[in-house]
Amino acid sequence: MKGPSEGDRLKLLDDPQEWAAFSLPEKSQAGCWSSSVVFEGMHCAACAITLEDALRAVPGVESVQVNAASHRGRIVWSPDQTRPSEWMQSVARFGYKAIPANDAHAHEWRRQEARRMVWRLSVAALCMMQVMMYATPVYVTEPGGITDEMVQLLRWASWVLSLPVVFFSCTPFLRSAWRDLVHRQISMDLPVALGMVVTFVVSSIGTFEPTGPFGAEVYFDSLTMFVFFLLLGRWLELRMRDRTAGALEAVLNRLPDSVRKRLPGGQWDLISIRRLAVGDVIEVLPGEALAGDGLVVAGQTQVDEALLTGESRPLTRQVGDRVIAGSHNLSGTIEVQIEQVGAATRYAQIVSLMESAALSKPAMALLVDRWAKPFLVAVLLASLGSAVYWWPTDPAHALMVAVAVLIVTCPCALSLATPAAMLASAGALARSGVLVRRLEALQNLASVDTVIFDKTGTLTRDAFDVAQIHVRDGVTHEQALLWASALARHSLHPVSRALWSEARRRADQAETLAALEAFTANEVSETAGQGVSGHLGGGLGRVRLGSAAYCQAPSFSGTHLQVSLADGAGWLATFELAEEIRPEALSVVAQLQALGLSLKVLSGDAQSAVAQVARAVGIADAQGACSPQGKLQAVQAWQAQGHKVAMVGDGLNDGPVLAGADVSFALGQAVPLAQSKADFVLMGGQLQVLVQTLLRSRLTLRIVKQNLLWAAVYNAACIPLALIGLLPAWAAGLGMALSSLLVVLNALRLSQDLPSQTLGA
Repeated sequence: MKGPSEGDRLKLLDDPQEWAAFSLPEKSQAGCWSSSVVFEGMHCAACAITLEDALRAVPGVESVQVNAASHRGRIVWSPDQTRPSEWMQSVARFGYKAIPANDAHAHEWRRQEARRMVWRLSVAALCMMQVMMYATPVYVTEPGGITDEMVQLLRWASWVLSLPVVFFSCTPFLRSAWRDLVHRQISMDLPVALGMVVTFVVSSIGTFEPTGPFGAEVYFDSLTMFVFFLLLGRWLELRMRDRTAGALEAVLNRLPDSVRKRLPGGQWDLISIRRLAVGDVIEVLPGEALAGDGLVVAGQTQVDEALLTGESRPLTRQVGDRVIAGSHNLSGTIEVQIEQVGAATRYAQIVSLMESAALSKPAMALLVDRWAKPFLVAVLLASLGSAVYWWPTDPAHALMVAVAVLIVTCPCALSLATPAAMLASAGALARSGVLVRRLEALQNLASVDTVIFDKTGTLTRDAFDVAQIHVRDGVTHEQALLWASALARHSLHPVSRALWSEARRRADQAETLAALEAFTANEVSETAGQGVSGHLGGGLGRVRLGSAAYCQAPSFSGTHLQVSLADGAGWLATFELAEEIRPEALSVVAQLQALGLSLKVLSGDAQSAVAQVARAVGIADAQGACSPQGKLQAVQAWQAQGHKVAMVGDGLNDGPVLAGADVSFALGQAVPLAQSKADFVLMGGQLQVLVQTLLRSRLTLRIVKQNLLWAAVYNAACIPLALIGLLPAWAAGLGMALSSLLVVLNALRLSQDLPSQTLGA
């Protein structure tokens, strides 16, 4: 019985219920979806360009990003004009295959690809060794020491052993080249495949017609050797690529396929994760990942949140504690009531950021991609020219010179130099709790000379204690805190959270918690960097909570952070908040200064409070009372002087300056990830990883430059040798394989922890 066709399987993805498995609504383009896919059959930058062109030609596809190093793609499309099956079939017509990135089939395909590669490599290795055995007598014996009949017999044996290599081991190269020819495209496999075919055909003619123009020598040993070297390089490259993206993959594919949901009768039913809804209670066994954000309602355990928050130690979770999707249950069985599912979870936001980083292309990689196809055309022309030049002297030698040029000039190493290093760094940073939103930010961070810190929630903890309350006549402390908390509960700012927490604590002691939660503000709006306003009952009207300038309030002497409350009649109250400096801040500042960086503080808080915190951590240059626009103008002024500026903030009211800085960091625990404008998100909320990220960026840029230099030197040295006929085909294949392998191995150094001497640099 015939199974469903590939087209039928793709049409299953047209069901809107299936989209959530590999797509998210695109916030920047209303009504569009952003899908993540893995491409089967691509190998190089030229393949990525072909895929992007094919997808952009589909009506309804708004934008496309394809990364040659990760083999991943992001397609933004409109469901009003197209469906997943249509744009997936557009790449299938060019010989590629698009698979949903989180589909189980994608992981199975990766395993199958690796298995097929091992088989092809094994066949090539076995045949190469046998062919070399048959070629050795011809090389080592004196002229006339072996009869012509024996030479011909050895040639025939070599030809037979070359057949499995050509028709099995060479399949990926030949299939890719044929696809290019059919669609009038070009990729890095085309010159390689041409070299293989030419070598095999010339040697076969020499075997069948030993007295003909190509009968003087056969090259089956060169053919099998360079096929083996190319496959070995590609297999090792595949292994290294999987390792460099290991941390990214570990996070991206962390959710279970199914969960056990408690039914109204108390029984447990196994359901697909796509059917999970807010309010469901699920059972999570030891060793399983959590499928959604929720509240523990039964049981106690320890969870691993290392890849999501950067916290390396197991965390205890019991009844009443919250757990997050993607974390792993380590020890006990728990029951969790789901509060967020799908795109609303913190995990989904992390996935979105990491996929965006894995698909972004640094400027150097874009430059290489842009020149990939013209370079390949030049390779083909150079090969043809060398064949024409050498043909009058020796046709067979001319063709082998052309083969050497085809193989040795393939720019695989050049196309891998930048993305391999960037992905390795992004994977290592993900393990340490740093999410990279744009790979290019790693390149920019290496050249930063100025680091600017926000104060509240960055140099200080985002938790405050209410130290003192000043009120106008006729207003009690309890009333002021009640009114302020009604506005504060609508804001995520650390100051607002502190006021709401203090109001709840006092209400709980006075057993008036229900009245506090029932008293709320209406028509609430927040002005970034200034405060919150809303309408309160009881004749208060419109009330403002925020800075002294925003509330037109008096300033009280003291070094504590001050936040004011005002109504239509004027000032109502001022709250003094005691803040605690982060314990790691002093060490981080000292390390950054030791690295030669200029440090500054920009904050919207009062100058006295800002100056006190800056002095405590060792920063001399501090400016207070800055609006969000003022922060941005200050950064732009430093940039105009030629400085490269990194901004570190909590991501809440720092949106403009985070977007305007050359590089920006946000502390992940302080802000919904989807709203952050930062290039890097410090998931654990610890400043210490800032230093490691800076050092890793410098090492990344150094390794990228090493890779590009090696690729350039390799081509500069080998191309002349190939053109003048001093580089045999097998040596060209070895050089090409080793070149790509060296680039990937050098990039792999970035996936390791930084050595202690580097951290102390």
